[in-house]
This record gives sequence, structure tokens and C-alpha cells, in this order.
Amino acid sequence: QVQLVESGGGLVQAGGSLRLSCAASGRTFRLNALAWFRQGPGEEREFAAYISVFGSSTKYADSVKGRFTISRDNAKNMVYLQMSSLKPEDTAIYYCAAGSPGTSWSNPDRYAYWGQGTQVTVSS
Repeated sequence: QVQLVESGGGLVQAGGSLRLSCAASGRTFRLNALAWFRQGPGEEREFAAYISVFGSSTKYADSVKGRFTISRDNAKNMVYLQMSSLKPEDTAIYYCAAGSPGTSWSNPDRYAYWGQGTQVTVSS
């Protein structure tokens, strides 16, 4: 079992930055791949970023590539999403997710554990 709690969301102006954090508990955290997904108003949940078990591999959605950076600290059971050059279209609830290592890293169905989400609002 892995429990995930996100924090760091808020209101920011376009062009600004935010750093999201996700605190994890559970003995198997360090065995899980991690990802951030987001869900905008009236939209389906979409993949944003992925990081492998030891952090050696990262993947990003085209919409955030070059602006967002995912990282993890297995010693602290934390995963982060550094977001910069934010745009109004980045407005969404951001979710942290954990799942077994493997392919299909952008598919939400492969992640067994989810946090409750943190709201990010980017004003124009």
C-alpha cells in the first residue's frame, strides 16, 4: 500500500512558477514508478510527467515538455513537479500517482495509487 498527499498548488500569474510536492507513505514507495496527471475543468484526466523507480528515466507530455520537471527523493519518500512558464491552460487539479514499473507510463490505468489532488490556477 502507498498513500500519497499532494501540496504546493495555488494561484499564479501566467509566466510564473510553482513547485508541487507529493509525500508518500508505505514501504513499497521506493519500488514504484511515479507520475503526475492533471484534470482541467470539464476535461478528462491527462498525463503530465513520469519518473522511473530510481529516477533514471523521465517522460513528459508534449504540452509541458521544456517547462515542467519531475523529480523524486526516495530517501524522503517525496516526488516533485517543478512547473515554470505557466500558462492559463495549465489550470487543473494535479494528481500524484504511483504504480508498478513498466511501460504504458502515460496510461492512468497502470497506476494503483492516487493522491487527492492539488488545485493549480494560472491567471492571464
